[in-house]
Amino acid sequence: MSKKHTPRNATGVVYSTNPDFQYQYEDDSSQPETLAPSAQKLRVRMERSGRGGKTVTVVSGFIGTDDDLSDLGKTLKTRLGVGGSAKDGLIIIQGDFRDRLIALLQSLGYPAK
Repeated sequence: MSKKHTPRNATGVVYSTNPDFQYQYEDDSSQPETLAPSAQKLRVRMERSGRGGKTVTVVSGFIGTDDDLSDLGKTLKTRLGVGGSAKDGLIIIQGDFRDRLIALLQSLGYPAK
């Protein structure tokens, strides 16, 4: 008799002796669909704490896939000519660009505050 190992992404079972047992798998597509730009509620704020004294502008409130978040982040960084990153639902832009970011997001159809 061969030993069966539980797949890593199976849920609810540690081990089963039933040869006909079917594992239940987690759904990896847990990302929400990307909302239209006019339906997004983006918030723009400046942060300095926890960043070694460096000032960054953070855009939060984006609802959608990681790919769409990265695309928006790349567009913003390119238009502003600065560096930054897009991860964990946040777009981080190096420097204080609150006013320019709000104007740029509104020109792209995103209501931003």
